[in-house]
Amino acid sequence: MKRSLSGYSVGFAFAAVIALGLAGPAQAATGGDAGATAPAAATKAQPAAKAQKDTVVAIVDGHDIHLSDVAKAAQDLPPQLQNAPPQELFPVLLNRLVDERALLVKARKAGTAKDPKVAAEMKAAADQALERAYLRALVEPKLTDAAVKAYYDSHYVKAKQPEEVKARQILVKTQQEADKIIAQLGKGAKFSALAKKYSIDPGAKNGGELGWFTKDEMVKPFADAAFALKPGTYTKTPVHSQFGWHVIESQGKREKPVPPLADVKDQIRQQITNKAVTSALEDARKGLDIKLFNPDGTPVQGGASAAPAKN
Repeated sequence: MKRSLSGYSVGFAFAAVIALGLAGPAQAATGGDAGATAPAAATKAQPAAKAQKDTVVAIVDGHDIHLSDVAKAAQDLPPQLQNAPPQELFPVLLNRLVDERALLVKARKAGTAKDPKVAAEMKAAADQALERAYLRALVEPKLTDAAVKAYYDSHYVKAKQPEEVKARQILVKTQQEADKIIAQLGKGAKFSALAKKYSIDPGAKNGGELGWFTKDEMVKPFADAAFALKPGTYTKTPVHSQFGWHVIESQGKREKPVPPLADVKDQIRQQITNKAVTSALEDARKGLDIKLFNPDGTPVQGGASAAPAKN
């Protein structure tokens, strides 16, 4: 679901840029001063405009390869390759498409598609393509900027945000070690100095700093103890978890700040997508005669109304 119709537009525009890039040398060859070449440049832009109408860029055994096919191939390129000069990318992509088409022609002539296993794989691929296209048609209209902003407003701006704690810790292997550290803190020792000296946590070099976190981001024993502390205090008894024994100091407590829309836009789009897909799956089963069976062939209890798989 990641690749969207907008991605196709980007790829198509990329192919158009390739066409413009290829037209460049021809324009440069016209020569003359700037005033004289300006009308020529406008004239030369026309082939690119035609290219955007899906020009045929190769023919393999009677099958046309269009500029849009190059655009789709461009979408699969790593970002670093997409920055390469268009006049270099175009022939590489085009030749790859020609190779693929040539192999397909050979495979068909060889009767490869008649192999039952291959035929089943082809049918499965076609079915999956149809399913993805159907879901895309349902989901993409819901991924508008307005929908993302509305979700952001209701789930972030207007919603109560979870509480956060800023803390640091000293993590040791035994309770005895933790007890000795707490005793040193009681005598005025600096928490950061003890963390650097004794803690086996990776954050020890930073004085045990953990930054801000919500309760669900930490294991329960640690989170319960950290959120129970008042800012400026530390645990008077060691806290045990699967990682060892913790001595925790609270440095602050607040409501989690609302993140900028730009920072959570992708997450919101994913949430909207998940909800739309789940709804589509549930709707797809309505009105259909569905029966489920166990591996031994016996009917699944309540199988006809079984819920679709969650994303």
